[in-house]
Amino acid sequence: MKNSIAERIADFLKNFPPFSSLSFVELVTIANEINVIHLEKNKTLFKVGDQTHPYFYIVKEGVIGLSVTSDADETLIDKCDEGDILGLRPFFAKDNYLMTAKAREESLLYAIPIEVFNPYVSKNQAVLGFLLESFASNTRNPYDKDNKGKLISENVIYDEQKSEIQFFQPISYTKKPITATRKDSVKTIAQTMTKSKIGSVIIEENKLPLGIVTDKDLRSKIATGLFPIETTVDQIMSSPVITVPENISIAETQMMMLKHNIGHLCVTLDGTNKSAIMGIISEHDVVVAQANNPGVLLKQTKRATRSKELKVVREKLTDLIQHSLDKNIPIQHISNIVGELNNAISKRAVELALEKMEAEPPTRFAWLSIGSQGRKEQLLITDQDNILVFEDVEDENYDKTKKYFLELAEKVTKTLNKIGFEFCPAEMMASNPMWCKSLSDWNKQYNNWINTPGEKGILMCSIFFDYDLVFGDEKLVDSLTENIFKQLKNNQLFYAYLGTDALRNPPPLGFFRQFLVENDGEHKDAFDIKSRALMPLIDAARLLTLSLDVRGIQNTYNRFKKLAEIEPQNAELFDNCAEAFSLFSRFRTEEGLLNNSNGKYLNLSELSKTDKVKLKYAFQPIHEIQEVIKNRFQLTYFT
Repeated sequence: MKNSIAERIADFLKNFPPFSSLSFVELVTIANEINVIHLEKNKTLFKVGDQTHPYFYIVKEGVIGLSVTSDADETLIDKCDEGDILGLRPFFAKDNYLMTAKAREESLLYAIPIEVFNPYVSKNQAVLGFLLESFASNTRNPYDKDNKGKLISENVIYDEQKSEIQFFQPISYTKKPITATRKDSVKTIAQTMTKSKIGSVIIEENKLPLGIVTDKDLRSKIATGLFPIETTVDQIMSSPVITVPENISIAETQMMMLKHNIGHLCVTLDGTNKSAIMGIISEHDVVVAQANNPGVLLKQTKRATRSKELKVVREKLTDLIQHSLDKNIPIQHISNIVGELNNAISKRAVELALEKMEAEPPTRFAWLSIGSQGRKEQLLITDQDNILVFEDVEDENYDKTKKYFLELAEKVTKTLNKIGFEFCPAEMMASNPMWCKSLSDWNKQYNNWINTPGEKGILMCSIFFDYDLVFGDEKLVDSLTENIFKQLKNNQLFYAYLGTDALRNPPPLGFFRQFLVENDGEHKDAFDIKSRALMPLIDAARLLTLSLDVRGIQNTYNRFKKLAEIEPQNAELFDNCAEAFSLFSRFRTEEGLLNNSNGKYLNLSELSKTDKVKLKYAFQPIHEIQEVIKNRFQLTYFT
């Protein structure tokens, strides 16, 4: 006799991985053993520290939030909705749950007995692989509507960086861990662990790791009576301890823990147990680190309902930048990630503002970031630069339409300010009537800049040629771009002015190859790396790509790489410019993070001799690219 309920459950399961890798007959067999669980809103399925259940779960209806607790603060890591899997820990580890799963709305779950499902895991590699990766991501089976079947750490809108980010993202660990000797008593160590509120102690000999004792050892070997509390720790410690180098990534950490079925790793100088102890990594460190995973940050951004939540994401993004720099990830990879996440934050700010408006937008519009964010080069939190373009309307509706979008822009810029992006001192924001215009008015504005350039106008307008769509109608941006390049064609006067602007800052070395520093003021004797190193390259890349009709590439590094592709005869110079730009960007970012500033001014006395040499060598491409600009645009008379 058919079990219609089991078949309905099987019909549901077959749409979601890893169940989609099983036959319908297998799914019906599994469904016959499934328990249906109903959770009221705010009811807990399991919490941090609970013993693992004999089930894992798939959400049928509703939303389950996954959170971790650190220093009494609860951090939401992810939300699971229809088709998402959670509670995989019993498959791979015997320790208690490291997350809390709580219903964020009335929810229905299917509880699948692990004992029933295990045979299908062992004989189906696709099922095993999916569950293993899901567990390693510290989230769940993230079958979301936009990225079906992909893991949360892969649900990022970057292209070639996907696997690199998963591999490279570094993990923070506890430095100077508490240690003990092999002849210390278990009682003493237990008292130390309780007093220090830690879950493990490394046993060392001559500063080398000998073993490790965890709270699990105390529960399984002391609390059960297997050993007396006064016994020496060498009787119960796990040895040898699994060691790793201090530059290990999150992904590597997860796989090491899964491979050895352990919850702690000892960090040593060279990664072996023959070198000095540097620190310790716990499973909790891995879980918390996932809160700064780009994919998780992106998801938190999309689900944010208040500016406060977006501010938390941006602060975590700063931590991600610092960790990535510490890991020596190429600055360009970091820029790509941060640029996309900054755009996602801005986009969410626009969406939240639209929700607060009393009426729907009267016509199509586009919100654009300009300047450094438009180039995806805004690693440090600085002021905001943005514009708004709205579709042309009848003259009698123009004022009313513009009033609507100015009100919207006011809400967006205020939200961005609360997140941490300061208001632009020059008011280059969409909330300024000058920078909130119809498509026709924007075309007129660009035509004026291009066809009647003046020195003051060029200085002000150059960043408006670096723009990136954040939210809205892409066709409006395409139309704007088409008009710009139409006006730029063979416009030698404009290129002459833009070229002159690009030559404002010559290579920043004096006659004796000394750094040119500020002579007075607040930053006396400091080196202005933005104006003297970055801007000459930014301006040169912009000028050359505009003149060669290169569209859709705004980032300075990528512009130089594209130029190298277009002009093989100058490829070495353009590649050198790209690398110099990356070096200067890294110095500025490190300076800004170190001193909580915009990183514009470097204190040369704090630089090592090696760093100073690196900087000096990187100035040579500035001289060479400026010579190219002088010759190509015949700027002898202008300069």
